Amino acid sequence: MSNEYTMEEVAKHSVQGDMWLVIDGDVYDLSKFGKFHPGGHSVLRPYAGKDASEAFWGQHRIDVLQKYQNLKIGRVKDGKPSIISTYDPTDVSKVPYGEISAFQGFRSPYWDDSMLAVRKYVAEFRETELRPICEMYEKEGKYPTIELYKKMGKAGILAARLGPGPWMKDLKEMGIPVVGHIAPEKYNYFHEWMVHAELVKCGTPAFCGGLGDGLVIGLPPVMHFGKGELQKRVVKEVLTGEKRICLAISEPFAGSDVANLQTTATKSPCGKYYIVNGAKKWITNGAFADYFVTAVRTGSKGMFGISMLLIPRCEGVKTTQIPVSYSACAGTSYVTFDDVKVPVENLLGRQNQGFRIVMYNFNHERWGVNVFVQTGMRGMVEECFKWAHQRKAFGKPLIAQPVVRFKLAGMIARCEATQNWLENMTYQMNQMPFEEMSIKLAGPLALLKYHITRMAWDIADDATQLLGGRGITRSGMGRGVEAYLRTIKMGAILGGSEEIMADLGVRQAMRNFPKSAKM
Repeated sequence: MSNEYTMEEVAKHSVQGDMWLVIDGDVYDLSKFGKFHPGGHSVLRPYAGKDASEAFWGQHRIDVLQKYQNLKIGRVKDGKPSIISTYDPTDVSKVPYGEISAFQGFRSPYWDDSMLAVRKYVAEFRETELRPICEMYEKEGKYPTIELYKKMGKAGILAARLGPGPWMKDLKEMGIPVVGHIAPEKYNYFHEWMVHAELVKCGTPAFCGGLGDGLVIGLPPVMHFGKGELQKRVVKEVLTGEKRICLAISEPFAGSDVANLQTTATKSPCGKYYIVNGAKKWITNGAFADYFVTAVRTGSKGMFGISMLLIPRCEGVKTTQIPVSYSACAGTSYVTFDDVKVPVENLLGRQNQGFRIVMYNFNHERWGVNVFVQTGMRGMVEECFKWAHQRKAFGKPLIAQPVVRFKLAGMIARCEATQNWLENMTYQMNQMPFEEMSIKLAGPLALLKYHITRMAWDIADDATQLLGGRGITRSGMGRGVEAYLRTIKMGAILGGSEEIMADLGVRQAMRNFPKSAKM
């Protein structure tokens, strides 16, 4: 916009009905806006004809300024640079500790430009396809549409959420690109980390969960243990977004205690079907899933009587939405199976050896939870660092207060410590074959999940204290902190509760404890 004004000219427009003000050197005409502002004309009146930059940034996020760019009529002559004119939400943040250190000029043996390429690719998809709808879906509890899933499939994002594997080379045949234009054989778990992280940055936890969390944990058993034509068909349907899938393990009577699940699958007299009866609970994406990768009891009590079945949505399958801490759009559901006929060909792996599949699958799931939580922690550090600079109290910015800097220091320290542990685990995943990873990393990943969710809870607490009343308000400046506080316990429970993770980690270490070790 070429119009330029002096502050003297702006000052002439200072009454209701003829009101201009300046934000970061940009001139906005709010003459007709007062009736639409939540606070009405009275809130705007003190700043009419003046530079309102400091007052604006103390009360608003940058997306508010983006939303009302149609009210901008020009620039102040020789005014300070406009933040909004150079703002790009897909760029690497310059806020200290607001990004992985390798992206802010530090050296790293793990991260390279290909990860940045994936980051940019997914961030651009997020801002184009997800940002315009994510808050509305989150608020209204709408399920992500099949059309949106197809867009994610066509962009390669659904496939990218599964990490590296032989299937990456099959994507071209399905018409699916590799995100960031990475060579299929070069794609690794650090690239996958970037995909999850950029989706999480929508800031809408349930909506992000609805974008294929069920796929991330539900499709790998089909890929690793499915057979023949069924496997090929289902994998293609899910990766292209034509069908949705979920993992159904937890039950009303068996959460972390997988070995004692009660859903049964008995062979039909003809031997061609399993007849499934039982219920599953807290199944992510189950409300709108087409397939249910389901743990069932086909044998005796305990872990050696469990099998895994791929059950399509069909007669006898019923799903009911469960109201949980976050929005309904993740499709968290109660699933019942009432004499459901499942072809024996839908058995994944071998009968009565499903517990092994469940355990192998947990590693990637728990690693994914760690990535989600870590990304949220870093997001809270960035939010609070910005807030501490924008918000003034007692005549000076919050960052000038030692107690605020102390809280930020604790948040940063927790975030950076868990970041380094997670990077090490991700590196190990890249170096180990699937079998070795499944054996060696179960304990460390469980311990990391226990620790990272504990640190996240502390960060959520500190962030809420720093934001005050805004930290418990679902809109405005504190909406990100409020959503984080409200949903952070999901990470501490999904994929195995903290207590179970801590115990598992130590028990796994005990297996390798040398008998000769003495004090």
